[in-house]
Amino acid sequence: MAKEDRLSDLPDSILIHILSMICENTKDSKKVVRSSVLSKRWQFLWMSVPVSLHVRFPNREKHVVDYSNSICRDLHYWRCCHKIRKFSVFYDTCDPQRVAKDVDLCFYFASKLANVEHFEFISDGGYVFPQFAYKNTSWRKLDIESCMELKPLADVKWSGIVSLSIGCTYLTDGSMEKILSGCPNLECLQLDHFWGFHRLEISNVKSRELIIDNLETDECDVWLDIIAPYIQNLKILGSCRGIYLRNVASLVTVVFNFEFDFDFEFEEEEPLQRKESTCLKELFQSVAHVEKLELGPWCIQYLSIMELEGWQPPPSSWKFLQLHVHLKQLDFPGICCFLQSSSDLETLVIDGYEKSRDLLLKYTNKDEQTRRFETHDFNCSFPHLKTIKILNFSGSAMPLVKYLLKHATVLEKFIIAAKRKWGGVSSDYVKMEQELMSFPRSSPQVSVIFSH
Repeated sequence: MAKEDRLSDLPDSILIHILSMICENTKDSKKVVRSSVLSKRWQFLWMSVPVSLHVRFPNREKHVVDYSNSICRDLHYWRCCHKIRKFSVFYDTCDPQRVAKDVDLCFYFASKLANVEHFEFISDGGYVFPQFAYKNTSWRKLDIESCMELKPLADVKWSGIVSLSIGCTYLTDGSMEKILSGCPNLECLQLDHFWGFHRLEISNVKSRELIIDNLETDECDVWLDIIAPYIQNLKILGSCRGIYLRNVASLVTVVFNFEFDFDFEFEEEEPLQRKESTCLKELFQSVAHVEKLELGPWCIQYLSIMELEGWQPPPSSWKFLQLHVHLKQLDFPGICCFLQSSSDLETLVIDGYEKSRDLLLKYTNKDEQTRRFETHDFNCSFPHLKTIKILNFSGSAMPLVKYLLKHATVLEKFIIAAKRKWGGVSSDYVKMEQELMSFPRSSPQVSVIFSH
């Protein structure tokens, strides 16, 4: 006869898998530990289950003592776990001095006692990263947000880290250099709301991705120098004061979705500020060799202003171009001028959903830009452009569509997705379809696809 407890006869690997599913579905790792009371067979299985732990220090003083005792008790048991997928510590309390030792304990647990793969620390800015935590081999991913300062006194040894994210934290050039040299296997670096250092040299051959989000500095005239010969993917997001790209020959994909923050007021008829023009010209010159480029609405408006002042983009070799722009005729001359430098382009994606302030209205008006677009000879052809997608399409984009159909000689697909409203697709969409189908096309094999 079959045994009554056939479940316990299963191999350890299957039982551990079952327990890991319980942990994932309930989001409560303690339920896995409770399985140890079932029998001797189950007593130590929970230690082999990868778990995720979350510690959030309360911001009410009356709960601090009890919660601190609970943390100490829980960490004592969790140090026996063979693998902790993620350990998150949220530190936002009204009495930082009272819980400082408990936060130190969490760091010591994550860096010395337990096998933690992903350590996340988010605070209100009142905690200094402890020196002992600069040496660890188990972390593969480290996220730090709102530490007062990262200042390693000795060499950093984070040999296991492949992904590092630092946000809202002060860093000096020396500290940044120590951190990067101490991460020989780093593949992805993300910096968000950071300040203090002015040179970022990433010489690690394994580094592939760099994300700069909201570059801040207390010195308006000091820009950030980036030397990254092996980086393949670059994103510059949020607010930006000034960036130089040096030796970025390996770049393949670039995203520029930032706005300038140089602390000035636009004056009527004032030309684009020298700092912004210099920054943009430097950036586009540095990434002219990439295969894929994505631009946000602010960058496109800056380009349109520079085009109005006579600037011509440098020749480029990108094959994929994505533009996030509110489809208005104010930007059409700038977009077409930019496309003139993109003779190798194969795929063009335009997302018309993004909205931003019309900076161009400080330099020209809608009627004048419309006349420029209709009368100016943007002598341009796209000998390799095979696919065009326009997302969130609206009637204001009709002149641009007509222009693209006229100049894309080998176009195969023109995909148009309607801009949706609360009640569904606009009632004028059928009329726009009929008008679009009547536009002349230079490519005989192009198929226009409408998506409602």
